[in-house]
Amino acid sequence: MSLRIGTRGSALALAQTNRVVGILADGGIEAEVITVTTEGDTATGVPLHAIGGQGVFVRALDDAILRGEIDAAVHSMKDIPAARPAGLTCSAVLERDSPADFLVHECPLDAVSVIGSSSTRRRAQLLRDAPALEVKQLRGNVDTRVRKLREGQYDAIVLAEAGLERLGLTLPGEALPTDRFVPSPNQGTIAVVCRDDPAVAGAFAPLDHAPTRLDVEIERAVMEEVGGGCFTPQGIYCRDGDLIAEVLALDGSRWERIERHVATVGEAREWGRALRVQAAGLIREAYAALGIKP
Repeated sequence: MSLRIGTRGSALALAQTNRVVGILADGGIEAEVITVTTEGDTATGVPLHAIGGQGVFVRALDDAILRGEIDAAVHSMKDIPAARPAGLTCSAVLERDSPADFLVHECPLDAVSVIGSSSTRRRAQLLRDAPALEVKQLRGNVDTRVRKLREGQYDAIVLAEAGLERLGLTLPGEALPTDRFVPSPNQGTIAVVCRDDPAVAGAFAPLDHAPTRLDVEIERAVMEEVGGGCFTPQGIYCRDGDLIAEVLALDGSRWERIERHVATVGEAREWGRALRVQAAGLIREAYAALGIKP
């Protein structure tokens, strides 16, 4: 069996895809890597929320699968939006890498005053922790972000620790604690999406890590019930059923949060609905401030 696997062209996306290809090869399955350009890769001069959020990285690959140009695609699972097209399935969730954010800085930590990040969640959490910080927009791949840091445009930048590990990069700084800087849903997780065909999906089954899949399905259930997508600052993280979920004001001045042990996806949905009620005002404020219709 030979598979055509699509990916974005960034170094990180290729590293993730090559990990999947390597595991398939160990099982005797050949795979061809096909690079697909997405709107998120080309429109780097605008905030993500202005072009449709994290889903812009996924949409072009979904379409390529549905057109039959590729059999599957490899994604950072946190980029996959809640609403999914018919005809696709998530055939594998790999064992999770670090879920944490990593603060990269070369100057002393107490000298950091300007931080680069395009994430509304990271911005809100940073400002909650240190309201005097200035958080400036920063888009682009890891190399571009690190170059801008070293050019002095920022004192520090925030990246996903898992991405740095997958690229084999060792940068100065520290991981941010996940209880204070609650990660995005599914951060640190690689997923394989393919057309809903048992023969294709079955080829990826050995890659699936059941404990990770349950944790990330709990996170996604909460995310779907809360709503707001990447437009509303929200962190949702589950490890072995221990769930932390929070929604923040854009400026980090207020937040609503739940911490519970959750055993099933159905239970996660109940807590997601409860958090949506608690955080309804914050979600409305974020949509209004960003000029987005609910």
